[in-house]
Amino acid sequence: MAALVPELTVSDFPASLAFYRRLGWQVVHDRPEDDFACLRLGEAELMIDGLTVGRTFDPTLTAADRPFGRGMNLEITVLSVAPLLAALEGAALHLPVEEKWYRAGDRDLGVRQFVVADPDGYLLRFSEPLGSRPHAL
Repeated sequence: MAALVPELTVSDFPASLAFYRRLGWQVVHDRPEDDFACLRLGEAELMIDGLTVGRTFDPTLTAADRPFGRGMNLEITVLSVAPLLAALEGAALHLPVEEKWYRAGDRDLGVRQFVVADPDGYLLRFSEPLGSRPHAL
């Protein structure tokens, strides 16, 4: 397993699992009796866990509290955003596809990225690396 694997509480486990599978996430292991699955896309991993089944870390959370994960987005590096965009055709994007360059020291790192919300409102930022270039001062 990766060193950091977010676990997302989901209000409708079958709908969430279908959403992630549509985007190409593979089930690494699951416990259907607990509405739980560990998923992988490339080198990224995350877990989804049904709100009212299995272990609950926040007993006050209800489906009415959506969107979940406010103030956070999960950046997921992929080889290409194109297959994901094709799988999401017609879906509303939280942030349309953009090419963005971010300064990191004396270099700029480029990405092609977009943000989509999953069924519970968690923001997923899929990022395709474009390489690096010297930072223009």
